[in-house]
Amino acid sequence: MAQNLHRSPLRIMMMTILAAALAAWVLYGKPLTLGGAFWLAGFVVMFAIRIPHHSRNQANVATTDAHDLSERLLLTAMWLASMILPMVTLATPWLDVAAYELPPVAVWVGGALLVPYLWLFWRSHADLGRNWSPGLEIREGHGLVTAGVYGGIRNPMYAAIWLGALAQPLLIWNWIGGFLVIPAFAAMWFVRVPREEAMMRQAFGAEWDAYASRTGRLLPRLLPRIGA
Repeated sequence: MAQNLHRSPLRIMMMTILAAALAAWVLYGKPLTLGGAFWLAGFVVMFAIRIPHHSRNQANVATTDAHDLSERLLLTAMWLASMILPMVTLATPWLDVAAYELPPVAVWVGGALLVPYLWLFWRSHADLGRNWSPGLEIREGHGLVTAGVYGGIRNPMYAAIWLGALAQPLLIWNWIGGFLVIPAFAAMWFVRVPREEAMMRQAFGAEWDAYASRTGRLLPRLLPRIGA
């Protein structure tokens, strides 16, 4: 397991991004803002949560795979908007033309949002276990998880990422490196989640329908679905 973590593509990607950012900071000498420091801390913790699950679940055998062009485009857009562009904004002056100003309290609000974001991100990975994958797929032996944070909402990992996406423009005051993550993730939410739930319905049938009738997609359902 330790060897797998060492060779994990996700770990290599994180280290590459951080190394490139460090080189840019040395080159340009751009000071790190408090919001940028909060964002960087959240970035590192997020990868620390995901890397062990990604490394372990690489051994999964997919029985249904929907990695099509739209899926790749959505993932690429999120990768750029949530990782690369924020790092470019923090480390270089290239995107300074798109900067904006907010009241100083915005940074503290953004920093506070990182706490439930990272907790829910960790908990949803832990509850999914071997059933998690970074793409749209059903694995061999896939089970329907309805316990833990999945007991009230069907997509707690997406709920976590929404919190992270809302925090980013409060921490990084830039239309490209900060705010752009919101439309990027909104596109993923509105395009990807219905497809993902359709895959789950096809795989689990009535069990999924019963689960969906008592849970909300993003927030807990206050009333049961009529006729469910």
